[in-house]
Amino acid sequence: GGGGEVEAGGGGGDEVEEAAVGTEEDGAEAALSFEPIDGKPMYNEIVAKLLPILKPTALDLVDESDQHAGHGGAKGWEESGESHFRIDVTAEAFEGLRGVKRHQLIYVLLGDTMEKIHALSIKARAPSEVEEMA
Repeated sequence: GGGGEVEAGGGGGDEVEEAAVGTEEDGAEAALSFEPIDGKPMYNEIVAKLLPILKPTALDLVDESDQHAGHGGAKGWEESGESHFRIDVTAEAFEGLRGVKRHQLIYVLLGDTMEKIHALSIKARAPSEVEEMA
């Protein structure tokens, strides 16, 4: 399947909007940056909507559409056939939120993008949960 890891590092996209949330700690956390993938408009759109707001410490988005090709319900994005995604995201924003609330937050951030895809499997964790598992 397609999809890739979003690397942690400096730099940002051309149109990264800063979300004003509480106090700003300069350089405390390296922001994730991502390079858009040609021919994957839905992948690019999902990552571009989540990165600036969630500011995740880890984000792995996998396009699993090829595993669902030909399903009756697989609407997919007409241009690219992207319909099914799996996301594994770690962000401070999830600290103190229960699973359902984390999923709702992602759905709200994706907005009308959710109408264009058939399925999104979400694994959303707070950094403290990842550290506990290590």
